[in-house]
Amino acid sequence: MAVDDALSSPLGPPACEKDAKALQFIEEITRNTDSVQEDVLAKILTQNAEVEYLKRFNLDGVTDRETFKSKIPMIRYDDLQPEIQRIANGDRSSILSTHPISEFLTSSGTSAGERKLMPTIKQELDRRQLLYSLLMPVMNLYVPGLDKGKGLYFLFVKSETRTPGGLLARPPNEAILCADSFQSMYTQMLCGLLEREQVLRVGAVFASGLLRAIRFLQLHWRELAGDIESGMLNKEITDPSVKDCMVKILKPNPKLAEFVRMECGKENWEGIITRIWPNTKYLDVIVTGAMAQYIPTLDYYSGGLPLACTMYASSECYFGLNLNPMCKPSEVCYTIMPNMAYFEFLPHDPAGFTHDSTPKLVDLADVELGKEYELVITTYAGLYRYQVGDILRVTGFHNSAPQFHFVRRKNVLLSIDSDKTDEAELQKAVENASHLLREFNTSVVEYTSYADTKTIPGHYVIYWELLVKDPANSPSDEVLNQCCLAMEECLNSVYRQGRVADCSIGPLEIRVVKNGTFEELMDYAISRGASINQYKVPRCVNFTPIMELLDSRVVSKHFSPALPYWTPERRR
Repeated sequence: MAVDDALSSPLGPPACEKDAKALQFIEEITRNTDSVQEDVLAKILTQNAEVEYLKRFNLDGVTDRETFKSKIPMIRYDDLQPEIQRIANGDRSSILSTHPISEFLTSSGTSAGERKLMPTIKQELDRRQLLYSLLMPVMNLYVPGLDKGKGLYFLFVKSETRTPGGLLARPPNEAILCADSFQSMYTQMLCGLLEREQVLRVGAVFASGLLRAIRFLQLHWRELAGDIESGMLNKEITDPSVKDCMVKILKPNPKLAEFVRMECGKENWEGIITRIWPNTKYLDVIVTGAMAQYIPTLDYYSGGLPLACTMYASSECYFGLNLNPMCKPSEVCYTIMPNMAYFEFLPHDPAGFTHDSTPKLVDLADVELGKEYELVITTYAGLYRYQVGDILRVTGFHNSAPQFHFVRRKNVLLSIDSDKTDEAELQKAVENASHLLREFNTSVVEYTSYADTKTIPGHYVIYWELLVKDPANSPSDEVLNQCCLAMEECLNSVYRQGRVADCSIGPLEIRVVKNGTFEELMDYAISRGASINQYKVPRCVNFTPIMELLDSRVVSKHFSPALPYWTPERRR
């Protein structure tokens, strides 16, 4: 339909009047970033003026920024855990929020399986739904005709649990409610196959989730094809609500069953996504941060389809949108929506130097282009000056709203001596070593790490799961030894000094594990209460059962054959 010129947006010509209004809202809210932020903070502090936590710091109902910043300290999860535990145990007094805490959203937690509980209130659902409503109007600017078909999204929730006080604790994902991960994945994939011609986009929350779905298809296409041919649902699907739903849509279709057998029975799975779902225009997955290492594998299975990262969100808060969702993964940046929470930014030096013992936090409208910051949030649900732990770099502005590139999580992964290796450095090192595998048509599909301090000196252990596309030309032991050295060459100067001059760090070790090992690792995490939809492979592990699982699957071990380059004059 034609759109009134008055509703047109600087972002581009909207697809319809509804989209025009959504884009207009984005324009209005990003033009007035600072005033919106000031209003958000005032509303949060007014709403929660009588809560126990704010009274503790004698805020006395004051809502201006200066007083708020002078009296309320920055905190991390551990600082707030006693209050959260009280709420979880059933304390219904106004501890963090005047509005009742309706449920807890569970974060992905640690490698040991511990999950953080993030408080939320019913009103927050509307705010998050508003952000969701802006996604497709933006996507429609770049990919026309999405309303003519369907999206196939693999989404999962673990079964809801309750805290001792009776509140729900669940992952922050809607829709697919079957608690059994096999039944949920099986029926989602079955629906995707039945509707293959209608699918215009394929996605999951994280890239790893989509690859898990492809792996599931590799393992179960025979059963799926049998169901399609007979019109009868697999007897392993026992959930009553799932069975009732599938009975309505599953009819005998021998032609489709033969197609599935023909495509999935081929040894080469390159481009399988577009072979099965030929009208797919893009993949909707998060491939920033630690997820970037999945890009080559996604390209392999999709035939190089565009990868769209649409939203920046977490259990603590929803932050913003990617207003250019079809950009290259390396160029993804998110525009913070100033109505979602009150945002502050702690200046971060990429080199690791601290210039001020009490650095001044910067408001959303005052961040500087090119600089890095740690995100600090104050939410309607009762998080006050909470350090999320995400490091962001300012890449530009949309009107007065900053745009950020997600750099990494703040946490350091590996340390043997005075060395500190973070997630971004480790990923870069893996990518550097992976170049040596290309001539063997081999790639690293998963990895994690471990600081082995039982040896003297201690050393880094990197677990690799490899995709060897031509077994007759697989990389030799010597090549994999060189991969160890290539990783070391890419690590920071403190690490290399420890290796070369101080002899405080031993040669880096790569342990190659059997195919499917990281699937087993995920299954183990899910058995301990992790959400399949939120699960991310931990980039560093030290939990004994996980270590035992990984080491039991090792097929070969490789060590760096030489010292990496280092001189006292070379500073990085």
